[in-house]
Amino acid sequence: MNRGKNLVLVSHCLLNQNSVVPPLARAKGAFPIVKGLIEEGIGILQLPCPEFKFLGPERKPMSKEEYDSKEYRELCRNLFKPVLEDIKIYLKSGYNLLGILGINESPTCSITKERGIFMEEILEVLEKENIKINHFEIPTTYTEGEDYNELYSSLKKELGI
Repeated sequence: MNRGKNLVLVSHCLLNQNSVVPPLARAKGAFPIVKGLIEEGIGILQLPCPEFKFLGPERKPMSKEEYDSKEYRELCRNLFKPVLEDIKIYLKSGYNLLGILGINESPTCSITKERGIFMEEILEVLEKENIKINHFEIPTTYTEGEDYNELYSSLKKELGI
């Protein structure tokens, strides 16, 4: 079998910018930085997009405070449950979960500074499950036409690739 057995969790919009609030999309489809992961032979587990599921593709930009409700947090937890089950199966089978990629300043998927709601829920669950995970954020300045080599080098360092 030709498997690298290395995986990363990625925010949905890294692979599908069509799910992003229209004025904030920064690529036609996937972020080109994902190409580096693919070339390294790293498996990608795409997280669902709670914002898309909650309000659809034509929603307006909203803050963390506007999303922060019991219903939205419950949606985030429920969306992560099947992903968590997959993670457990992979880990039990000897795979490596290298990290999680978030989106800086996202009300849902930011990891550092003010953590997004989905990441709060995910990281809390992973901690309870005693699953340690590195993380990396795509900066708000990164766009499709930008050279991603320096950013990818930072990502590799943070995730131990």
